[in-house]
Parts: sequence; C-alpha cells; structure tokens
Amino acid sequence: MKERITDIEIQLMHHENTIQQLNEVVTIQQLAIEQLQTDFQRMMQHLQMISPSVVGDMLEEEPPPHY
Repeated sequence: MKERITDIEIQLMHHENTIQQLNEVVTIQQLAIEQLQTDFQRMMQHLQMISPSVVGDMLEEEPPPHY
C-alpha cells in the first residue's frame, strides 16, 4: 500500500511539472499573440493612412467608370 501511495505521489509530481511547463508555453504564446495583434493593428492603421481605398469599406468605394 505504501509503495502504491509513493507511485501516485511521483505521478502527481510529474503531472504538476508538466502542467507548469505547459503554463509557461501558453503564457509565452499569449504574449506573442498580443504582440502580433498590436503589430497588425498598427499595420492596418498605416495602410489606411497611405491608401484609404485599399483597405476601406467596399460600400464607400466609388464605382469604376464605364466605357
């Protein structure tokens, strides 16, 4: 019985270690996602300043001239 409890405690320690490692990975990935979102928003704002019609709403576009 004591050996079984020891085995379970060892498994628990491994699981806790794995959870901690996964938590660190998820935290790093979340920071990367947030940075990418910020960069994307900056790029979109920059594109809108350069050429509003390229990223503007299609409803706001004037129709092309007809021949």
